Amino acid sequence: MKPPMPAALEILVNGRRHVTHAAPTVPLLYVLRNELELNGPKFGCGVGECGACTVLLGGKAARSCITPVAAAARTPVTTVEGLGTPDAPHPLQRAFIDEQAAQCGYCINGMIMTAAALLADTPHPSVTQVRTALAGNLCRCGTHLRILRAIERVAAAQSTERD
Repeated sequence: MKPPMPAALEILVNGRRHVTHAAPTVPLLYVLRNELELNGPKFGCGVGECGACTVLLGGKAARSCITPVAAAARTPVTTVEGLGTPDAPHPLQRAFIDEQAAQCGYCINGMIMTAAALLADTPHPSVTQVRTALAGNLCRCGTHLRILRAIERVAAAQSTERD
């Protein structure tokens, strides 16, 4: 006899409603990648230390590898795919492209999502605030200065837009 299927759980991801039958404790990352086929969030460490899996959960940066999918039943999720489109990228995505802030690209999802949360809360962060926000996002390629420039570019543009 088969075990009963977990109850349906409705989640809102990138503005679209989805139903999953994953157990409530399954990591959100698994549902995003395996069921919704969203490849932005990456599996890195699996313990919330590297930042590759970062998404916005209710506008706040969250490590989807340690966030149970049940948390998304109460709070909207945004992945890097939900920030912009290829034809109309989010300002952070555009800045990362313009600054050539990616080499292998593995960490970029987490960097962009963490920066998006930071800029939403702190539109004009200092370099120290940006570095502090990104401290939990690991990158081994060495594009840190380009990543900082990309985030500073968006912060400066936001400053210009508000003046």
